[in-house]
Amino acid sequence: MAGRGAGIIVSGDPQGKFLEGIIDGTPKPGTAMTVKAATEPVGGSFTWEPFAPADGAHVVTAILLPDHMQGKLYSDAYVDADRCFLYCPAMGELLNILLENISGTADSFAIGDLVSPNSGTGKFIANSSHAKPAFTVMQTKSALTADDWCLGMYNG
Repeated sequence: MAGRGAGIIVSGDPQGKFLEGIIDGTPKPGTAMTVKAATEPVGGSFTWEPFAPADGAHVVTAILLPDHMQGKLYSDAYVDADRCFLYCPAMGELLNILLENISGTADSFAIGDLVSPNSGTGKFIANSSHAKPAFTVMQTKSALTADDWCLGMYNG
Protein backbone atom coordinates (compact mmCIF):
# COMPACT_ATOMS: atom_id res chain seq x y z
CA MET A 1 0.00 0.00 0.00
CA ALA A 2 1.35 3.36 -0.92
CA GLY A 3 -0.53 5.18 1.85
CA ARG A 4 0.27 4.51 5.50
CA GLY A 5 -0.03 1.12 7.20
CA ALA A 6 -1.70 -1.94 5.72
CA GLY A 7 -5.37 -1.03 5.94
CA ILE A 8 -7.83 1.66 4.90
CA ILE A 9 -8.58 3.00 8.39
CA VAL A 10 -5.37 4.47 9.82
CA SER A 11 -6.66 6.29 12.92
CA GLY A 12 -6.54 4.23 16.09
CA ASP A 13 -9.86 3.78 17.92
CA PRO A 14 -12.07 4.84 14.97
CA GLN A 15 -15.09 6.91 16.00
CA GLY A 16 -17.12 6.66 12.78
CA LYS A 17 -19.82 4.22 11.70
CA PHE A 18 -19.26 0.78 10.15
CA LEU A 19 -21.80 -0.34 7.52
CA GLU A 20 -22.42 -3.41 5.37
CA GLY A 21 -24.27 -3.85 2.11
CA ILE A 22 -24.25 -5.33 -1.36
CA ILE A 23 -21.69 -4.09 -3.91
CA ASP A 24 -22.57 -2.85 -7.39
CA GLY A 25 -19.59 -3.01 -9.73
CA THR A 26 -15.96 -3.89 -9.02
CA PRO A 27 -14.50 -1.01 -6.97
CA LYS A 28 -11.39 -1.26 -4.80
CA PRO A 29 -11.19 -0.37 -1.09
CA GLY A 30 -10.50 3.30 -0.42
CA THR A 31 -13.23 4.32 -2.89
CA ALA A 32 -16.10 6.63 -1.85
CA MET A 33 -19.47 4.91 -2.17
CA THR A 34 -23.15 5.94 -2.21
CA VAL A 35 -26.38 4.01 -1.83
CA LYS A 36 -27.65 3.01 -5.28
CA ALA A 37 -30.80 5.01 -5.96
CA ALA A 38 -34.13 3.33 -6.63
CA THR A 39 -32.80 -0.09 -5.61
CA GLU A 40 -34.68 -2.10 -3.02
CA PRO A 41 -32.72 -3.78 -0.19
CA VAL A 42 -31.71 -7.42 -0.61
CA GLY A 43 -32.21 -9.37 2.60
CA GLY A 44 -32.28 -6.03 4.45
CA SER A 45 -28.99 -4.81 2.91
CA PHE A 46 -28.77 -1.76 0.66
CA THR A 47 -26.79 -1.77 -2.58
CA TRP A 48 -23.73 0.51 -2.74
CA GLU A 49 -22.09 1.87 -5.88
CA PRO A 50 -19.07 4.11 -6.51
CA PHE A 51 -19.88 7.71 -5.56
CA ALA A 52 -22.56 8.98 -7.95
CA PRO A 53 -24.95 11.39 -6.22
CA ALA A 54 -27.42 13.63 -7.99
CA ASP A 55 -25.97 17.07 -8.75
CA GLY A 56 -25.71 19.17 -5.60
CA ALA A 57 -26.89 16.35 -3.33
CA HIS A 58 -25.39 16.14 0.16
CA VAL A 59 -24.75 12.44 0.81
CA VAL A 60 -23.07 10.35 3.49
CA THR A 61 -19.33 9.79 3.06
CA ALA A 62 -18.83 6.01 3.07
CA ILE A 63 -15.40 4.58 2.24
CA LEU A 64 -15.15 1.01 0.97
CA LEU A 65 -13.14 -1.33 3.22
CA PRO A 66 -11.47 -4.61 2.23
CA ASP A 67 -13.60 -7.75 2.35
CA HIS A 68 -12.13 -9.12 5.59
CA MET A 69 -14.63 -12.01 5.64
CA GLN A 70 -12.87 -13.53 2.62
CA GLY A 71 -9.34 -12.51 3.62
CA LYS A 72 -9.10 -9.88 0.88
CA LEU A 73 -6.48 -7.12 0.86
CA TYR A 74 -6.85 -3.37 0.28
CA SER A 75 -5.74 -3.91 -3.32
CA ASP A 76 -8.38 -6.58 -4.10
CA ALA A 77 -11.36 -5.28 -6.06
CA TYR A 78 -14.82 -6.43 -5.05
CA VAL A 79 -16.93 -8.66 -7.28
CA ASP A 80 -20.36 -7.43 -8.36
CA ALA A 81 -23.16 -8.51 -5.96
CA ASP A 82 -20.74 -9.45 -3.13
CA ARG A 83 -21.36 -8.43 0.45
CA CYS A 84 -19.39 -5.22 1.11
CA PHE A 85 -18.01 -3.40 4.13
CA LEU A 86 -17.88 0.38 4.49
CA TYR A 87 -16.80 3.02 6.98
CA CYS A 88 -18.22 6.51 7.53
CA PRO A 89 -15.35 8.46 9.14
CA ALA A 90 -15.58 11.06 11.87
CA MET A 91 -14.04 14.49 11.26
CA GLY A 92 -10.25 14.42 11.58
CA GLU A 93 -9.84 10.68 11.09
CA LEU A 94 -7.05 9.41 8.86
CA LEU A 95 -7.80 6.92 6.07
CA ASN A 96 -5.99 5.60 3.03
CA ILE A 97 -8.09 6.87 0.13
CA LEU A 98 -7.77 5.86 -3.52
CA LEU A 99 -6.54 8.73 -5.71
CA GLU A 100 -7.62 8.65 -9.34
CA ASN A 101 -5.03 9.19 -12.01
CA ILE A 102 -6.67 11.21 -14.74
CA SER A 103 -5.85 9.56 -18.06
CA GLY A 104 -2.97 11.16 -19.92
CA THR A 105 -1.68 13.19 -16.98
CA ALA A 106 0.90 12.70 -14.25
CA ASP A 107 -1.13 13.96 -11.29
CA SER A 108 0.67 15.26 -8.20
CA PHE A 109 -0.71 15.99 -4.75
CA ALA A 110 0.89 17.90 -1.87
CA ILE A 111 0.15 17.81 1.84
CA GLY A 112 -2.78 20.14 2.42
CA ASP A 113 -4.36 19.69 -1.03
CA LEU A 114 -8.11 19.17 -0.98
CA VAL A 115 -9.68 16.19 -2.76
CA SER A 116 -13.22 15.05 -3.46
CA PRO A 117 -14.65 11.83 -4.87
CA ASN A 118 -15.10 11.82 -8.63
CA SER A 119 -18.73 11.14 -9.52
CA GLY A 120 -19.00 7.77 -11.24
CA THR A 121 -15.70 6.28 -10.03
CA GLY A 122 -15.66 7.24 -6.33
CA LYS A 123 -11.89 7.71 -6.58
CA PHE A 124 -10.51 10.97 -5.25
CA ILE A 125 -9.46 13.86 -7.49
CA ALA A 126 -8.16 17.37 -6.87
CA ASN A 127 -10.95 19.60 -5.61
CA SER A 128 -12.00 21.97 -8.35
CA SER A 129 -15.70 22.71 -8.40
CA HIS A 130 -16.92 20.80 -5.36
CA ALA A 131 -18.40 23.04 -2.69
CA LYS A 132 -17.15 20.85 0.16
CA PRO A 133 -13.97 18.78 -0.34
CA ALA A 134 -14.15 15.49 1.55
CA PHE A 135 -10.48 14.97 2.46
CA THR A 136 -7.22 16.85 2.97
CA VAL A 137 -4.17 15.10 1.51
CA MET A 138 -1.67 14.23 4.27
CA GLN A 139 1.04 12.66 2.12
CA THR A 140 2.98 13.95 -0.90
CA LYS A 141 2.23 12.02 -4.10
CA SER A 142 4.30 12.98 -7.14
CA ALA A 143 3.51 12.33 -10.79
CA LEU A 144 0.98 9.50 -10.42
CA THR A 145 0.68 7.47 -13.59
CA ALA A 146 -1.84 5.02 -12.10
CA ASP A 147 -4.45 5.09 -9.33
CA ASP A 148 -2.79 4.96 -5.91
CA TRP A 149 -3.68 5.08 -2.23
CA CYS A 150 -2.83 8.18 -0.19
CA LEU A 151 -3.17 9.19 3.44
CA GLY A 152 -6.09 11.59 3.82
CA MET A 153 -7.76 13.38 6.74
CA TYR A 154 -11.58 13.50 6.64
CA ASN A 155 -12.89 17.08 6.67
CA GLY A 156 -16.32 16.29 8.08
